Amino acid sequence: MKARFMIAALLAALVVPAVSLAVEGPTGQDRENAARACKALRASMGDSIFKQSFGTVQSNRRNAMGRCVSQWTRSERLNRQAAQTACEAEKADPDFALAHGGKSFDQFYGNGPNGANALKRCISLKTRAAAAEARSDTLSAAKQCKAERAPDAPAFRAKYGKNANDRNAFGKCVSALAKAQND
Repeated sequence: MKARFMIAALLAALVVPAVSLAVEGPTGQDRENAARACKALRASMGDSIFKQSFGTVQSNRRNAMGRCVSQWTRSERLNRQAAQTACEAEKADPDFALAHGGKSFDQFYGNGPNGANALKRCISLKTRAAAAEARSDTLSAAKQCKAERAPDAPAFRAKYGKNANDRNAFGKCVSALAKAQND
């Protein structure tokens, strides 16, 4: 009897950390959202600029979509975690109703019975807003980099390039400017 209890306790001790890690890591939804964001970016930027922004020279930029999805999956996860923290803080705020027209958190965000899905909707809305802002920042950065590169491409590569032949300059420029706009 004691042996069974010990085995059950040991298994439970192993399962709890695994479940905790699964919650913190990226979800399938994060990856799906990232793939949608990358497809929208490619459509907005054009294939050539998209490949220059996300692909690597060594692969002739064929890996741009995969690298974009990987990068944006991390971003989606961080956005979701930040949204969850913000929504939980809003829900716990005793003055929430004062700032939201007298509506409680559940009334303001929820649309199910008794606002049962309010937290989930709050997180979703905040995550989508953060992703839209990041896409906008990336598009703006790509336009700025394209304009900066046009008059003097060698100087542009020297300024932003980080590899042996500075051929990754455009991607580094987009990344730096998008990050600066997001901060």
